[in-house]
Amino acid sequence: MPFAKKWGLFVALGAALIILGFIAAIDAVSVTLASTIFIGVLLIIAGTMQMIHAFAVRDWGGFLFSLLAGVLYIIAGVMIIEEPVTGAGMITLFAAACFIVVGIMRCILAIQSRGLPGWGIVLFGGVISLLVGLSLYFTLPWSGLWLIGTFIAVELIASGIGWVQIGLALRQSESNQFPPSSGF
Repeated sequence: MPFAKKWGLFVALGAALIILGFIAAIDAVSVTLASTIFIGVLLIIAGTMQMIHAFAVRDWGGFLFSLLAGVLYIIAGVMIIEEPVTGAGMITLFAAACFIVVGIMRCILAIQSRGLPGWGIVLFGGVISLLVGLSLYFTLPWSGLWLIGTFIAVELIASGIGWVQIGLALRQSESNQFPPSSGF
């Protein structure tokens, strides 16, 4: 592999992501609020693009729907930016609802599949998802302050570990390409 000689860059990227992940974990509330504001900005940009699109294809039958969607995106984005704590709470409420629904569906699927090997693991996963969702819901609004930042921290750390692993594997593959000389 021609890029195996650059294994150190992969390890450095991974180490940087791990460090950033731990920093994010230390101040998950600030990361949550910053991320929520960023989501608000993205919604405003998306809404503006949606409205521009609506006017660009005005003859299309979906003009009013497209225009309304753009306006709603912009309103939601402005509301999230003005009240990032509330926005984070709403995002957390949505995540909690998703975990609860997925947990219930997995439990139902597991119970319906009792005759198959591994159904207990699916049931266990469903119960965990359900409990996570309920925990998030019952700890609102506090869970809204740390959830997004914690997810980002975990993702940065996991990505960092992956890049370090790739870098070390590249280093190993590079050293295997050129075996040590036997002295002859």
